[in-house]
Amino acid sequence: MSLHRFARRRVALAVAFAAAALTALPPPAAAFCGFFVGKADSKLFNKASQVIMVRDGNRTVISMLNDYRGDPSEFALVVPVPTVLERGQIRIGDRKLFEHVDAWSAPRLAEYYDADPCMADKLARGQMEQSARTPMPMSAAKSIARDRALGVSVEARYTVGEYDIVILSAKESDGLETWLLRNGYKIPKNASAALQPYIRQQLKFFVARVNLDEHAKTGNTWLSPLQFAFESDRFMLPVRLGMLNADGPQDLVVYVLTQKGRVEATNYRTVKVPSDAELPTYVRGDFANVYRALFDEQAKKEDLRVVFTEYFWDMSWCDPCAADPLSRQELREAGVFWVVPPAGIAGSNPPPNAAAPLPVMLTRLHLRYTRDTLPEDLMFQQTQDRQPFQARYVLRHPWQGDPSACAAAKPYFDQVRERQEREASTLAGLTGWDVNNIRSKIAFVPVAEQKWWETLWPAQKP
Repeated sequence: MSLHRFARRRVALAVAFAAAALTALPPPAAAFCGFFVGKADSKLFNKASQVIMVRDGNRTVISMLNDYRGDPSEFALVVPVPTVLERGQIRIGDRKLFEHVDAWSAPRLAEYYDADPCMADKLARGQMEQSARTPMPMSAAKSIARDRALGVSVEARYTVGEYDIVILSAKESDGLETWLLRNGYKIPKNASAALQPYIRQQLKFFVARVNLDEHAKTGNTWLSPLQFAFESDRFMLPVRLGMLNADGPQDLVVYVLTQKGRVEATNYRTVKVPSDAELPTYVRGDFANVYRALFDEQAKKEDLRVVFTEYFWDMSWCDPCAADPLSRQELREAGVFWVVPPAGIAGSNPPPNAAAPLPVMLTRLHLRYTRDTLPEDLMFQQTQDRQPFQARYVLRHPWQGDPSACAAAKPYFDQVRERQEREASTLAGLTGWDVNNIRSKIAFVPVAEQKWWETLWPAQKP
């Protein structure tokens, strides 16, 4: 066994927000990029929001994952888009892709085990590794005439997988609101005012509803992600509509895939979430709640007015890894159009060097906001920063030996107790928890008593 392996053991753990690690927790309310609208008197609330965003030049690919739970006939999604999307620009995404990219970039724990202090002078001390169904139509001519009277034009209609999709343009927000009402939807309050800025920008509206027959064929109890691509000079994500039927503060996690550097917001301050803090080892079994409390506290300190960076790394490697990297095929499915597809895909050529690093950078951004703290949609830019970052928290397990085993044991255990006090204070500062309550959960190492022979002879150095 190598000295390094003997001296220190490391285990990397990941917490995925939308995956199993938080399934026991009540889901945080989270707005989607558009607003949900429902027929009749259904009370729909946005429960979770994850977006994969691919950007290079003026080309953007957006994938949206819904956590809608309810009668699929009640579901619809409205999202502003810059152009009329063609059928080939819209597809059904893979839910597992979100799970994978989430696991790859999730805040994680890194565990280390202290070396035997009695072997410290004999072993090398390495540094810690950084290591919706379409309504029954009236006659086509009459329908078009009524739409035109409202200033609304149906630019395109498609059925993609389990969704019926309509691309709309509108001249007046009141007319668009009326169109949605006439087609069987109950619109959230203040929808007209929220739609008006997008109409002024001459944006179109992507409206997706569930095709019940097609959805039944899938056999799924959940809705598949939607993905669409377009070209636009604006690197932005529309989120304001998501506040219309929001139930309290909203959360949004955006995974941005680019070629060159870290992505940040240009119209809101972007900060890195506190990281690389040493925490008490007992949090290992409750890290989901710990990180959730940590993020709650940091967002509150910033008055819900910043975008947090939780992860930024080159997709070709990681340290520590919380999951396997996304494959070339998965990156292509996410919309990373500049990655050469793997061999065997129709119309593709084998990569010249399959082991070559992939030119893909992943930025994970996490935002909590309200209508008041987010008055504008998110605008982004790709920076030149390529310095890796991850929300990483360290657990250092003390050596479990005898405090009187050697002369070096006593100062070691004294240092560990000081470290455990710092860990308690750190956790209290990050989460807002009571430090005394944290101390009560820590298994403090025993105070090492000085032996009688240590008063007669100083500890000998090897």
